Amino acid sequence: MSPIRHRKEPTYETAARPIVGFSYDYPPGMVSGFHSHKRAQLLYAISGVMHVDTSDASFVVPPTTALFLPANARHCVSMDGPVAMRELFLREDAARMVSAEPKVISVSGLLREVIVATCQEPLEWDPLGRVHHLAALALDEIGKSSALPLRLPLPKDARLSNLVKALRQRPDDPRTLEEWSELANASSRTLARKFRAETGLSFRQWRQQARLTEALSALTMGTTPAKAASIAGFKSVPAFGAAFRSLFGITPGQARNLGGADAEKHS
Repeated sequence: MSPIRHRKEPTYETAARPIVGFSYDYPPGMVSGFHSHKRAQLLYAISGVMHVDTSDASFVVPPTTALFLPANARHCVSMDGPVAMRELFLREDAARMVSAEPKVISVSGLLREVIVATCQEPLEWDPLGRVHHLAALALDEIGKSSALPLRLPLPKDARLSNLVKALRQRPDDPRTLEEWSELANASSRTLARKFRAETGLSFRQWRQQARLTEALSALTMGTTPAKAASIAGFKSVPAFGAAFRSLFGITPGQARNLGGADAEKHS
């Protein structure tokens, strides 16, 4: 049964072991709705892209990355294409070794194999067996990983929320903050002040990051850099490439290789 939708408390929420694995393959377009788990999670997909919204941020999670969520963090997961999820649930003492905040981390080849191997083990694995060592290695790898710039802060003000929702649906929308202010029934100065106060970014900075994040998702699904530039509202592919590399530290071409084309067959 999916860890996203369940009728009773699942065993991976109550297992005695510090780390347990869960495997599930989701269809394209699956949206979980907001929910939470009693245990911290490491959301990882060997193929497909996940978008995860929390109460104050949105995260894009392509293959080669994973999202750590603390226990009881309300979140909604959307699947971009078919997603082969391989997920770890962490007991409270294990989660304390990782982080108190959500973060997207890079998944090394070693961590990937540890996650996949753990997901193939029973929930109540032998504490004297190999999974004990896998769990320790997983915690070490996750804990030492720094956060990647894949967090997009979300404002809570209703006027900004409506604006943000529209821009996430159409990231190439060219309207200025002055034009948006007419629809939001607030002055552009008020919107600008609220945007920075609630996200830490100016409207222009936030929109640029939102556009590039959407382009990253498209690239990992196989979209060409030229098409991704268009999605992000760029008329110049070189300008798009420069902005993309400045934010993510990789080129659009390298981002296309994050899609997990050679990922393990679903099991």
